[in-house]
Amino acid sequence: MATTVVAGLKHPGLRGALGYRGFLRGACARGAQRSSARTPRSEPGPWPPGVEYIPRKKAKNPMKAVGLAWYNLYARTWLGYLLYRKQLQRARHRYPDGHSTVQPRVFNGVKVLPIPVLLDNYSYLIIDTQSKLAVAVDPSDPRAVQAYIEKEGVTLVAILCTHKHWDHSGGNRELRRQNRGCRVYGNPQDGIAHLTHPLCHQDMVSVGRLQFQALATPGHTRGHMIYVLDGEPYKGPSCLFSGDVLFLSGCGRIFEGTPATMLNSLDLIMGLGDDTLLWPGHEYAEENLSFAGLVEPENVAREKKMQWVQQQRLEHRSTCPSTIGEEKTYNPFLRTHCLALQEALGPLPGPGGDAGPSRARLLEELRRRKDQHKGK
Repeated sequence: MATTVVAGLKHPGLRGALGYRGFLRGACARGAQRSSARTPRSEPGPWPPGVEYIPRKKAKNPMKAVGLAWYNLYARTWLGYLLYRKQLQRARHRYPDGHSTVQPRVFNGVKVLPIPVLLDNYSYLIIDTQSKLAVAVDPSDPRAVQAYIEKEGVTLVAILCTHKHWDHSGGNRELRRQNRGCRVYGNPQDGIAHLTHPLCHQDMVSVGRLQFQALATPGHTRGHMIYVLDGEPYKGPSCLFSGDVLFLSGCGRIFEGTPATMLNSLDLIMGLGDDTLLWPGHEYAEENLSFAGLVEPENVAREKKMQWVQQQRLEHRSTCPSTIGEEKTYNPFLRTHCLALQEALGPLPGPGGDAGPSRARLLEELRRRKDQHKGK
C-alpha cells in the first residue's frame, strides 16, 4: 500500500492510480532503513556495461569531462560538491538575476514559482496561498530560493529532491538551517544529501492543500523520482516536476540504468494526463528542439514550437512549462512507438541481427545521437 506523508507523519493512504512495473518496494524499504538526517554516503557498486558520460555542451559545467571515472567522482564524492560550489559562484556572478526571466503560474490557491539558478537549472517554489506554506523542488542555489521565500512571506515546510546530483541537491543543508523544521524528501536509494524523510514509489506528501505523489523514475540515476502535484484540490491542471528525467523535447542522460529502465520511466510519465504541466530541471528547450529537427525534420508541431522557443530565448525568457500532450507531438524520446520516428532513424537491427529493433533500442540510439549532437 502506498504511504501518505502529512507534516512528517506517515500513515496508510490510497494507492495512486499509476502503477510501475518492476518496481521493488522491498529495495526501497531497505534503503529507507539506512537513511538518516545526516548526509548519506554514496554507495559503491557496479555500473551497467557501456555507460559513459559525454559532455552535453561547451558551457562551463562541473560534469564536463568525458568518462565514467569522472562521473563517479562528481556524483559519489565531495569533489563533486566542491565543483558545484565553484559553479554556483560563477553563475551568481554571471547571472545575478538568474539566467532567464520567469513567469509564475497562479491557480485557485496555488502559486508555482520557477526559480532560475546556476547556468541553466530551475528550482521551484510551490505555495499554498491560503496557509502560506511552501514546498521547494531541487533548491540548488539556497540564496536564490531563500530570497523568494522571504519575498513571498511563506514558511518552507518541505524540500522535494528529484535526485542526488549536486546541481539539484546542493542547497538542502543551507535551506534546512535557515528554515527550522523543514524536511527533505527523496528516494533513499539515491544517496541524497541531508535526506530526512525517505520516500518510496507512489508515496504522497501533503502540505496544506498541496498534494504531491512521488513516482520512481530510474535511469538518469537509480533513485531518480518525479513529483506530481495533484490539480484536483485547486481545480487546476496537475503539475509534473520532472528533474532530469524529462525536459521540453528531451530526456536525461542514462547514467545509472539501461535504455529499458529509462523507457519504463518515460512510459510512466506518458500515462499522466495530457494537460499536466511539465516543469523540468533545466532550460534545454532550444538545443533539444534543434536535435529533434534532425531526427524528425517534417514534424510540424516541432517547427511551430521551435519558433516560439527561439523568440522566448531571444528575450531571455523561460520556456517553462510545456504540457505532456505537447511533448507527445514533438519530443522524440516520447515517440519511440511512432512509425515516422522509426523510419527516420533508419534500419536498427535487433540483438540477433535479423529482428526489428525494440523501443528500448530506439531510445538507446536516440540518446547516442543526442550525446553526439553539436548543440548549444
